[in-house]
Amino acid sequence: MNYMCKNIDELRAMLDRKAVTSDLLFQEAIERAKQYQEAYNAFVTIIEEKKEQDATSILSGIPYALKDNISTKGILTTSSSNILKNYMPIYNATVYQKLESAGAVLMGKTVLDELAMGGTGTTGHTGIVKNPWDSSRQIGGSSAGSAAAVALGIVPFAIGSDTGDSIRKPAAFGGIVGYKPTYGRISRYGLFAFASSLDHVGCFARNVKDVAYVINIIKGEDPYDMTSLPDDNKNYVDTLENEIKERKLFYIKEAFENYETSEDLEFKETINQFFKTVEKVKELGFIVEEVSFPKELLSAIYPTYMAISCAEATSNNANLTGIPFGVRGEGNSIHDVMMDARTKGFSELIKRRFVLGSYILQKENQEKLFHNARRVRRMIVDKMNELFEHYDGMLMPASGGIAPIFGEKTDQLSDRYLILENHLAIANFGGFPSITIPSGFVNDMPIAVNLTGRQFEDDVVLNMAYKIEEITDCKDQIAKGGK
Repeated sequence: MNYMCKNIDELRAMLDRKAVTSDLLFQEAIERAKQYQEAYNAFVTIIEEKKEQDATSILSGIPYALKDNISTKGILTTSSSNILKNYMPIYNATVYQKLESAGAVLMGKTVLDELAMGGTGTTGHTGIVKNPWDSSRQIGGSSAGSAAAVALGIVPFAIGSDTGDSIRKPAAFGGIVGYKPTYGRISRYGLFAFASSLDHVGCFARNVKDVAYVINIIKGEDPYDMTSLPDDNKNYVDTLENEIKERKLFYIKEAFENYETSEDLEFKETINQFFKTVEKVKELGFIVEEVSFPKELLSAIYPTYMAISCAEATSNNANLTGIPFGVRGEGNSIHDVMMDARTKGFSELIKRRFVLGSYILQKENQEKLFHNARRVRRMIVDKMNELFEHYDGMLMPASGGIAPIFGEKTDQLSDRYLILENHLAIANFGGFPSITIPSGFVNDMPIAVNLTGRQFEDDVVLNMAYKIEEITDCKDQIAKGGK
């Protein structure tokens, strides 16, 4: 029986009435992980030995997966990079510690784009992650393995990180739910920093309620993370059924200009289905309106994200030299050792990002490139906050189409690419809670909508997402590759 394809409520009920044991669930998760590893490459490490837990919570005894850029004491943690391929942390990340204290059972560490810098799932040092709905397509990144593990029914939930869309886009391409909470809602202590002003810890599951269960466990203030927020003392599961009538949502007019005349049939059908979902959302009692957003700001999301993230990544990863951290390089001087370690340890993509970040941070370039990017970020966030004075959330397609085929070329100057493929980063710019919910299929591949709300209103966003999930008919689905 495929127990791991069930949701948390179902697993909890079976465990409580002793219809199944935690050991059996763990063993099934391991077997499924091994079964699908060659085809989809979701895991860097599959943990063969179950760590006994003595805790009572909704997650007690339930296996889960953790992105491999989250520190686990004594367990290989590579961030999918050759420079860290042998790294064994000596401390636990807070998110892992909280899950362990709640009795959840870690069964594996998942593949990501190297150092979490990417959105394709193709740059991890152990190989590419393939989409469980169609192995010729990407699952997205950087939290590729975590998304694939949940979509395949290996685990009911997995932890990821999100710096621009790294949970929410893979969730969309994998037909599952992906949630990035308010900035600071979950401690980042033990998360390998990519871009510190944008990084968030979040989770994947196959329904909104399961996300709420997990976030309830892992949220809260952490003395080891100065950016963490005090616990809001809200039970997100208890607020899922709250009334949503008269809740107001908006979508951005400029994202859909000229889509009806596009020759991209997948794009057109994705947008057509989005508007059908909007009509169903209205029938639930939501008010949904079109708003205008300055197009020059929308078109600036991607370059702004790249400038800030590359600059912060260059600074954050300066310690990966092969001396304090990383595989030791060869050479007759410290300079040569570091040069050798970083040359061999990083892929070409990562090296390009570090070169770009270094250029942006050079004294003569900071004002024009880095500080201007920060100003544009503030303008985008100010516009969102202005809209949030009148609306409870933004509802948009999570992507402009289905998961790309490997090697497929994209017109990176098109409105579809600049806006619909990058608008999720707005939630990282402002630290807004944001969730992706599966909403249907195009050409037998999943598509999704994304809901972003006001800072600190995680309960409201999850409540609205839970209601929207009711009309999508995509709850608890398992990818074709996992059946």
